[in-house]
Amino acid sequence: MEFIQTKTILSKVSYGEQWFGVDCNMNLYRGCPHGCIYCDSRSECYVIENYDQPKGKENALAILEQELRKKRSKGVIGLGSMSDTYNPLEKEYEQTRGALKLIRNYGFGTAIDTKSDLILRDIDLLKEIKEQNNVIIKITVTTPHDELAGIIEPHVCVSSRRFETIKELSDNGIFTGILMMPVLPFITDKEEDIRLLVRKAAEHGARFIYTYMSMTLRDRQRDYYYSKLDEYFPGLKEKYQRYYGNRYDCAVPDHERLWKAFIEECERYGILYRMEDIIKGYKENKTPEQYSLF
Repeated sequence: MEFIQTKTILSKVSYGEQWFGVDCNMNLYRGCPHGCIYCDSRSECYVIENYDQPKGKENALAILEQELRKKRSKGVIGLGSMSDTYNPLEKEYEQTRGALKLIRNYGFGTAIDTKSDLILRDIDLLKEIKEQNNVIIKITVTTPHDELAGIIEPHVCVSSRRFETIKELSDNGIFTGILMMPVLPFITDKEEDIRLLVRKAAEHGARFIYTYMSMTLRDRQRDYYYSKLDEYFPGLKEKYQRYYGNRYDCAVPDHERLWKAFIEECERYGILYRMEDIIKGYKENKTPEQYSLF
């Protein structure tokens, strides 16, 4: 793996209450090999060349430890927002596992985004972190169908395996749910599929599902996505062009009806879907030992 130089690992965020209550973000890898056809991180604004070939960051764990040591507030640190922190290279390099050890050692919490079942390797650390702070795991599931997942997310485990991952994490007391995003117009926006996804989530112990019934499209990301539509969904690119033009935020057609159906299923199964409720849910999901500390 190629390594790039970096001066900092942690970046403080100002939008935490709008995004899972995180206080800082970090990305231990730059780029991702999952090959998801819709990935917004391909956009020019992120300045990541050869996005499908992930790179590590030199001395990442040493820099992270220095930054954690200096922080007085033991907040929640987000991992994987730009590049999946559990890409296949993590099996060998264990950058993420090393970071979780530091997060545990210094008493911080963590919020992880991933599509990979490799996260199960680190259940031991997640449980230890949870003993002293907050933990939330967000598994991206965009479709309940494995065959479709294999097309739109070709180099990562299929949806059924992600549901199994959610169940194993939940069975171990980890507050786990689903990022149902993006929702791809004319591909993953069928009402019956959204209802099925929610039911499967409930069956596998998901505590929440967060979605916005839309996708983004811009510059290099749009070009890549359209090339994959031509490859796997002939004629659909032209439909997008007629319907959305050069729009950035592309809400699915009839999104109000789909949103209503989504909420109906979530409330039927007791699954959280509002950001404020999700944040409250995982930050109250403490062990009795934690309550005694405060």
